[in-house]
Amino acid sequence: MSTGAWAAAHQQSIADPTAFWGAAAEAIEWTTPPATVLDSTNPPFHRWFRGGRLNTCFNALDRHVRDGRGDQPALHHDSPVTGTKQTFTYRELLDRVAVLAGALASLGVEKGDRVVVYMPMVPEAVFAMLACARLGAVHSVVFGGFAPAELAARIDDARPKVILSASCGIEPTRVVEYKPMLDGALDRSTHTPETVVVLQRPQARAAVGERDTDWEELDWDELVADAEPADCVDVEATDPLYVLYTSGTTGRPKGIVRDNGGHAVALRWSMENVYDIGPGETFFTASDVGWVVGHSYIVYAPLLTGATTVLYEGKPVGTPDAGAFWRVCAEYGAKAMFTAPTAYRAIKRDDPTGALLAGHDLSRLETVFLAGERLDPDTYEWATSTLGVPVVDHWWQTETGWPIAANLRGLEPMPIKAGSPTVPVPGYDVRVLDERGEEVPPGTEGAIAIRLPLPPGTLPTLWEDDQRYVDGYLSVYDGYYLTGDGGSVDEDGYLYVMGRTDDVLNVAGHRLSTGSIEAALAGHPDVAECAVIGVADELKGQVPRALVVLKGGVDGEAEGERIRAELVQRVRDEVGAVASLRQVDVVAALPKTRSGKILRKTMREIADGKVPNVPGTIEDASVLDRLAPVLRPTP
Repeated sequence: MSTGAWAAAHQQSIADPTAFWGAAAEAIEWTTPPATVLDSTNPPFHRWFRGGRLNTCFNALDRHVRDGRGDQPALHHDSPVTGTKQTFTYRELLDRVAVLAGALASLGVEKGDRVVVYMPMVPEAVFAMLACARLGAVHSVVFGGFAPAELAARIDDARPKVILSASCGIEPTRVVEYKPMLDGALDRSTHTPETVVVLQRPQARAAVGERDTDWEELDWDELVADAEPADCVDVEATDPLYVLYTSGTTGRPKGIVRDNGGHAVALRWSMENVYDIGPGETFFTASDVGWVVGHSYIVYAPLLTGATTVLYEGKPVGTPDAGAFWRVCAEYGAKAMFTAPTAYRAIKRDDPTGALLAGHDLSRLETVFLAGERLDPDTYEWATSTLGVPVVDHWWQTETGWPIAANLRGLEPMPIKAGSPTVPVPGYDVRVLDERGEEVPPGTEGAIAIRLPLPPGTLPTLWEDDQRYVDGYLSVYDGYYLTGDGGSVDEDGYLYVMGRTDDVLNVAGHRLSTGSIEAALAGHPDVAECAVIGVADELKGQVPRALVVLKGGVDGEAEGERIRAELVQRVRDEVGAVASLRQVDVVAALPKTRSGKILRKTMREIADGKVPNVPGTIEDASVLDRLAPVLRPTP
């Protein structure tokens, strides 16, 4: 265990959070400094920077222009699907945001009003988020292309005054029209916005203002044409900045609330200490603004820091090839990039030797950060050897908004252990607990929980539902936030996250993590990607079932039986006979959400003969259709 900068910072953050986060808050410009750093008078609802007033947009844009960064690039938009590129300096970005804020104000949007943003990866989506922050309005970004039923549920829950949308999104092989889906959602929803604004894209223009509706429909360009720029509106540190709904929920969606003060302090601190990114440096996050990674590390954290961010409308492969990320990193001089492991697995599958690195100058790329799912050791080793830079796994959630565990490259780089996101980030008092709520010894798996209070930037509650927040996150272990993930801590204090606790198998009374079985499978030289699900078994309760995607060039038909036998033996050797893995299916692809999460629960429901709950964020429904006959039990 380190006794250096990380250990000192983490110890202070837990023992004296007021001193630690009070110092961190000095990096943010306040119109009124907070009277209380940590308000714990109403547990479990701890609030940060009570009494402080600020504006997040001012901290992200205005102050940088004022302090001499007006001509520095703030945002690069790179869209291989349209063949276009744009760069906005801090001054240009501020001008666009201030005008859009004025346009929204002309529609009656005020402090505390909600605005739903249903847009693809275009600069206007970033303008929209920051314009809401400028007015003190609360934005709720819904992933572009979300199905009407899911969009309607979010509209009803957030009750927006205005909806900002686009005519379409663009995939490598098709154009996805958004307006029909938005119209379908508004037809279903009980809440009616006052105005719907549509950004017209040439790939598919939408009919606007032609329906007989209860709301006003406007073209984006017409709205901003005569708008006057709006000034920043001060808000309380504890006022909400945004609501972001978690994917895959049933019934009323869970709206994760992010406040203004804690969010700004935590993200600014994380950029310097976790990602080692400072003012003027370029950070490339390959995600989507519809997800928490896009909120935090495409939009807010880089701009709060005075760095340069990249908004990429493309894929890791297919736009045009598996060298796309290397081109972007080289072209914009990224010091670090951040994406999900699934993106690197796709690149590895298409370009296993890294041949497409040739011709791209990555001399300024110092670190690759991966998160969003477990980073398997095989992908870690491939990325490390191919790129020749540290590949850093880290772990966090939509709920936390920024990393829980990481190798803090700016504070104190630590030795990397494959399979571990390293150590808890300062502010997070992470414990691994048994069913009685007692800490387990090193090397023993249990439930990963965080002792309250959670640090700044994490969710203070759910949107208009304090009781659901308590019931869903705080009720299992008194005084702890339950992450929903299982794992262990080793003798050096390194955390290992083995997957969601609902993916823990109970095989003949033995609790087994699907992550540990997947780790064994992923180590096979012919396996590109894998997933393990627990399926019902009359004798043992559950048994694991594996689905594997083979690497390019491996003949599944000719080699399938050999590979299956070797995988069964690997699991027996590395996990134990108790794992009882008997069935391994070789498949062409695994079903995923658009954020890269494998739909294990959906596959498990099909395998158990149930009607699956398919989330609206599924990347490609045809993959699930092709898998269903393989998964479905024989009558």
